[in-house]
Amino acid sequence: MKTILVTCAIIQFDDKVLAVQRNKSMKLPLKWEFAGGKIEEGETEVECIKREILEELNIKIEIKGKLTPVTHEYPDFKIKLIPFTAEYVTGKLILKEHSDFVLVNKRKLINLDWAEADIPILKEYLEL
Repeated sequence: MKTILVTCAIIQFDDKVLAVQRNKSMKLPLKWEFAGGKIEEGETEVECIKREILEELNIKIEIKGKLTPVTHEYPDFKIKLIPFTAEYVTGKLILKEHSDFVLVNKRKLINLDWAEADIPILKEYLEL
């Protein structure tokens, strides 16, 4: 099974953190995740996450750090999720692919129904 390389960003809006909900037609429907997407050929991880966030959410971010990548095997695919911490810079948040979003206090993120690959990233982030 080929591993799909995917970046994601934990985006801070002042004292709140963004989480997005997958839509019904996506794999892992209605699960919550940190926004991001697949790395394209010739693209760096940072270029990928900035592009994906702009494409999916219509906002620009500044990368602040990188957390530990997670490789997770779902029944029909395997991903390596490469997480970044980031801050919102500019733009009006518009969901282009996801069904919903929340901006919540960091400690409330744990209450959401997360995609399995995002859980170790969430746990690491909560310990920062």
